[in-house]
Amino acid sequence: MTGDGTRTVRAGLPEAEAYAPTLPGPVFAAHYHLPGDAVGPYTYGRDGNPTWSLLERAISELESPGTDAETVVFSSGMGAISAVLLSQLRQGDAAVLPSDGYQLLPALVGRLAGYGVTVRTAPTGEDAQLTALDDRTKLLWLETPSNPGLDVCDIRRLAEAAHARGALVAVDNTLATPLGQRPLELGADFAVASGTKALTGHGDVLLGYVTCRDPRLAAEVRAWRKTVGAIPGPMEAWLAHRSLATLQLRVDRQAATALALAEALRDRPEITGLRHPGLPTDPAHQVAAGQMRGGRFGCVVSFTLPDKERADRFLAALRLVDDATSFGGVRSTAERRGRWGGDAVAEGFIRFSVGAEDPDDLIADVLRALDVASGAASDTAPAAAGG
Repeated sequence: MTGDGTRTVRAGLPEAEAYAPTLPGPVFAAHYHLPGDAVGPYTYGRDGNPTWSLLERAISELESPGTDAETVVFSSGMGAISAVLLSQLRQGDAAVLPSDGYQLLPALVGRLAGYGVTVRTAPTGEDAQLTALDDRTKLLWLETPSNPGLDVCDIRRLAEAAHARGALVAVDNTLATPLGQRPLELGADFAVASGTKALTGHGDVLLGYVTCRDPRLAAEVRAWRKTVGAIPGPMEAWLAHRSLATLQLRVDRQAATALALAEALRDRPEITGLRHPGLPTDPAHQVAAGQMRGGRFGCVVSFTLPDKERADRFLAALRLVDDATSFGGVRSTAERRGRWGGDAVAEGFIRFSVGAEDPDDLIADVLRALDVASGAASDTAPAAAGG
């Protein structure tokens, strides 16, 4: 299988068996028949599950096709992130993390400091984390594109520099997805993601995963999952696998519409700081174009409105867009990111996640809402069904 569409539709499916479903249903089991010694693929519900195994194989085929990569799935993206950091770092080690990454990373930084790990941070853009590397660095953590600022770093360049100092490299691949970027092919040791977002794409599953090619590293991450019990439910794993079949269709539609929306916003006078890696004028575009695949620059567009009040009026005026957190879903969402705290963004900063709506309808709704927020139009558009 060489095409992304073919791969996503077929990923992780078992061998065909007469009268059996092509994708078996979820296996609900806390324990299994286990005669003799406690060995075998499935011994206890915290150790393994056939539904996880199919999903893990599918994700491995997407993150690192044609290799023996291994994936470990978790109950959430933070479970996956924590597993890498806490399974690899020990007292006296040093780690380098992005200063502009996901907002819960600072909480992990505090936890690591309590364990005696030195953490240095630097921004994603312009490969600034290079300056924080030294011979004590055990792990370099990259998030590219970063959330929510959408900066991009050169994975290959940073991985080579980290490996030269004996450090491992992990890349948060949540925003790009395996179809937009393959960190392991670019030199990373771990590809990590929240499957809650674009991977599953329907806003109904919490999930995370870690993929790596080194069996020893995979075993360490898997042992951490077993120890802390951060396991996904079988229903969530099955829903995630079911959703993978449409990943290429969703990612391509959302990336194309996100770029079109960004282009439509470029000349709006009330908008500053417009970011999308697909824009040729974006500061990250050149690096992104060199490592992100197939013109898939992600579904997120970010920009800043003059103040909190203008941002809130804009969000309230939208009819095809839910005011909700997260990103990557088939229904567009947007939020004033500053309401959560933890991100170094202005009060009027908007993170906009483009869904699978018709591009013309979505862009028209956004432009109308901007007009309403600025007082240039009245909010008289009819509400969308179910919106």
